[in-house]
Amino acid sequence: MTDRHVLITGGAGYIGSILTSELLRQNYKVTILDSLLFGGESIVPFLNHPNFHFIKADVTEPRVVRDAIKRDWQKPDAIVHLAAIVGFPACQAVGKQVAWKYNVEATKMVFEQAADLGVERFVFASTYSNYGLSEDGKPVTEETPLNPQSLYAETKIASEEFLLAQKDAACAPLLFRFATLYGVSPRTRFDLIVNQFVLEAFTKRSLIIYQRGYSRSFVHIRDVVRGVIMGLEAKEETIRGQVFNLGTENGNYSKDDIVGLVLKRMPEITVEYKDLTFGGDMRDITVSFEKIQRVLGFNTTMDVDDGVREVLFALKSGLIRNPTDDRYRNAQFIVQ
Repeated sequence: MTDRHVLITGGAGYIGSILTSELLRQNYKVTILDSLLFGGESIVPFLNHPNFHFIKADVTEPRVVRDAIKRDWQKPDAIVHLAAIVGFPACQAVGKQVAWKYNVEATKMVFEQAADLGVERFVFASTYSNYGLSEDGKPVTEETPLNPQSLYAETKIASEEFLLAQKDAACAPLLFRFATLYGVSPRTRFDLIVNQFVLEAFTKRSLIIYQRGYSRSFVHIRDVVRGVIMGLEAKEETIRGQVFNLGTENGNYSKDDIVGLVLKRMPEITVEYKDLTFGGDMRDITVSFEKIQRVLGFNTTMDVDDGVREVLFALKSGLIRNPTDDRYRNAQFIVQ
């Protein structure tokens, strides 16, 4: 039993909606602060839950957290900051000024309000995109120099630098660099590689693959939620000012590996490979997750094959009726 209160910015989104569900199940109080850019159907089931509050607001608004707390039942013990323009295509689409406003300036404002209000913990959602390309082919660790290949990664690194400079603040910052997510959520995204591959294979019976040999790191959305909750519950001295890669060594795959898992479920589809050079997200890396396993005791419970099966079931059964709808994508253009 817990009376702890967590405020989640961007809580109606892909990660936030499942995180909210799991926290409520574990008897947390949860407040979501979200502008509902992609709609709010994902949080409708929580509206009458006695431990749930929702506030429609934009994280770039001044005093947004302060005003939320005035209207809410109690000061949060922790803030999980998920609200952002997520992914390099979405950031490219809005441009540097807007991306910086939502991904960097908003992070600073929300953290400063959290510190002023006496919030104990600030969990920040970052990305392994920050590593860019691996110079020597070795798995990147939290100590590896960052080498951003996109505007999205640049904004996340700027936010990280600000938060790590606040490691001695009253509000303890904790930074997670998420691997590429996959799996079904109340607000599923189909602009993520695994989910996108399954959708394309199911609807078009074919796949066109770019950057064929590139390696990426993948993690199921439910495992990400488990990791975030472990970060919320760990002792403060364990997490204060720390960065953790969140994922699993078992999630390091090449694109060919992912295609193989899709073909296992849909052997009849055709696959075409194309070369493409562009100024975007050119990640080709393997990631080490030794630190999060050692320090937080984190291990994953699902693998990419589970994710392919889950997404395919959601499509075949009609659980997601219009998967090509804009609300299931942060941006229209992605590179497979």
